Amino acid sequence: MSPVPAMGAKPHVRPPKGGRRYRMTIAYDGTDFFGWQAQPNKTTVQGALEAALEKLTGETIRVHSCGRTDTGVHARAQVAHFDLKLPWETRRLQHGLNAVLPAAVRISELRLARPTFHARYDAQGKEYRFTVWNAPVACPLHRLQAVHVRLPLDVAAMRRAAAMLEGTRDFAAFSANPHREIGGTVRTLWRLSVRKQGALVTISALGDGFLYKMVRSLTGHLLRVGLGKVPAEETPALLESKLRTARVETAPAHGLCLWKIHYGAIPGLPKPKRAC
Repeated sequence: MSPVPAMGAKPHVRPPKGGRRYRMTIAYDGTDFFGWQAQPNKTTVQGALEAALEKLTGETIRVHSCGRTDTGVHARAQVAHFDLKLPWETRRLQHGLNAVLPAAVRISELRLARPTFHARYDAQGKEYRFTVWNAPVACPLHRLQAVHVRLPLDVAAMRRAAAMLEGTRDFAAFSANPHREIGGTVRTLWRLSVRKQGALVTISALGDGFLYKMVRSLTGHLLRVGLGKVPAEETPALLESKLRTARVETAPAHGLCLWKIHYGAIPGLPKPKRAC
């Protein structure tokens, strides 16, 4: 399989003299956030983290993540790094940040990183999961993290379509803005699976990188297949068209979760060319 597509040269910025670089894993409920990226006068995950760090350490800090999530998208294990001029004990820093962060954001792990570690450029793959509640009646307990689909889904047809999307392909038809994608629209989708357990249907996507709203677009297509609106066999033609049209719908944001960022070897795949 191909490595992560080039995203520009890796920055050679190191922590300030005497300072330290820290790596953290973050979980958040994206319901009340305008996505990850800091924006003026808007509540964002990056903004909340940077405000918490400044409050705790007194330093103005920039947090660098592996990638951005859109408004309403959740994360189980986002990864980010930041530098501090004065060193902190990691457990104390983690507990202090969790004490001042909003309840919808928690740092599940925080540790020292090597000076050259970069959350984005060292990543070898990303895994997203999209959750659907497939039953006639919606479940209130899943309303913020799962999309309700009332009619029964043909999971077998969805799996057939998913298999046709795996591999290294041009996914322009599944990008919400293919003409502005940095590095082109070719990506490697190692796995795209559909699992059903009771009323819960989970679509998992593991790849070397994803285009803008690509996972939600892939999911939107699979849901249309599952509802019988389009045959699974039309999937190759969609890919080959390289055109984003109304035939590909974007699934709602609140069903999507950034599940895991992979560094180093990914189970079941060849070892990466560069080490973490």
